[in-house]
Amino acid sequence: MRALLSVSDKSGIVEFAQGLEALGWEIISTGGTYKSLSTAGVKVIEIDEITKFPECFDGRVKTLNPFVHGGILYKRDNESHKSQAQELGVEGIDLVCVNLYPFKATIERTDDFDEIIENIDIGGPTMVRSSAKNFQDVLIVTDVNDYSIVLDKLQTSSDDLDFRRSLMIKAFEHTASYDSMIANYMNERFNSGFGEYQFITGKKVFDTRYGENPHQKGSLYEFSNQFFSKNFKQIKGEASFNNLTDINSAVKIASSFGEENAICIVKHGNPCGFAIKDTLLDSYVEALKCDPISAFGGVVAVNGVVTKELALKMNEIFLEVVIAGDFEEEAVAVFETKKRIKLFSYNAPKLLIAKDGADFKHIDGGFVFQNSDCICDNEVQNAIQKGELKATQSEMKDLEIAYKVAGMTKSNCVVYVKDSAMVAIGMGMTSRVDAAMCALKKADTMNLDVSGCAMASEAFFPFRDSIDTAAQAGVKAIIQPGGSIRDDEVIKASDEHGIAIYFTGVRHFLH
Repeated sequence: MRALLSVSDKSGIVEFAQGLEALGWEIISTGGTYKSLSTAGVKVIEIDEITKFPECFDGRVKTLNPFVHGGILYKRDNESHKSQAQELGVEGIDLVCVNLYPFKATIERTDDFDEIIENIDIGGPTMVRSSAKNFQDVLIVTDVNDYSIVLDKLQTSSDDLDFRRSLMIKAFEHTASYDSMIANYMNERFNSGFGEYQFITGKKVFDTRYGENPHQKGSLYEFSNQFFSKNFKQIKGEASFNNLTDINSAVKIASSFGEENAICIVKHGNPCGFAIKDTLLDSYVEALKCDPISAFGGVVAVNGVVTKELALKMNEIFLEVVIAGDFEEEAVAVFETKKRIKLFSYNAPKLLIAKDGADFKHIDGGFVFQNSDCICDNEVQNAIQKGELKATQSEMKDLEIAYKVAGMTKSNCVVYVKDSAMVAIGMGMTSRVDAAMCALKKADTMNLDVSGCAMASEAFFPFRDSIDTAAQAGVKAIIQPGGSIRDDEVIKASDEHGIAIYFTGVRHFLH
């Protein structure tokens, strides 16, 4: 039996080769892999002894040869193939171990296009695909983590068809992901990221219990940055499909305030509480006041470390998920009394986000793709005063909170913030004035005083009616993108009611 080993990532390759050698396998190798194996004392045959042709063109051509691919691809149970292989002097290659040139690492390290081109593997993917195509006769190994498993299967003669098929699937996933990465990079470099094809690939992190509903299947996949594998820690309980989407909404809002003690409470993807106070405990208490009914069974994102004191306060009601930068051990112990609560962290002082550069959404028959939206801090800092009145420093802080929450919540959305805590929110409405009125009605139901608060909208107010409604509630400052043909009417209404109004010039629809 013969094995061809040719890897860029040489982790564990010596031990794998030694294991194969101990089982009586003959080892063939190329370039750097050959040097590593021979230096380690493995008896190894250099590839040009097989191909009868030297590596050439600075290593661009090594394995693209009939003695390699013939040895991989001929069917062992086909008499015609066997006869032809014998006639041509082609010997079988029964195991191929390949991982590909480090294209991802190269584009992260340099912008030198010549170097990037040289790190596009040609022979590797060809060997992987050839081996995967003939998986019934050839074991194809593309994952360092599979080395010990393969050796065990060979030692116990349990490398059956199901096992070979699993390696085959992994091999085609490997080359498909690799080629997709190259195509996406080239389109990003030369076509602003919008080529004729868009490839969205992800690696499974874990299965969820089910999808949005019990009759649906669900799994979490991550992009090549391995954000979840590297950062996401399940401390207590397993994350469901819906947990993950709610966590996404809550973390995006809470983390957008940098180092501040932000707490965001989310229910069914929508924020129902938010606050920034001197301590995380105070932030949680104030955030909960906005809508404690909706918060029941909700998701809480904590931009910091959960202490025992904060955990005890949270434990007073039923929360389904707490996601935080981290948890103190005493805090985790507090939550042990609640069987249904789930705790997740990023093993960091604060919440983390991946900062994906692209966003996409499934629609029936395909998907729409776009650059990711970003609400930058300078949008509020550089907002233009449009009316006669100027907001105070505390009102500007409230405007910033309201604007960020509004921009990351389903449109149409209107948010009211007072003393750095959200006191009302209307989201996902078909009318912006309805969003404004529904928010105030809810605040009244919760006995929350909104007088003196700041108000934000993620898009322009098309009429003055929302301003009139805000004035009746006692709103003192408003921030919005502007851009309506009736902006002058809206500004005039604000001046009439003694409300400071600011335009950012940037709309943040979220549909």
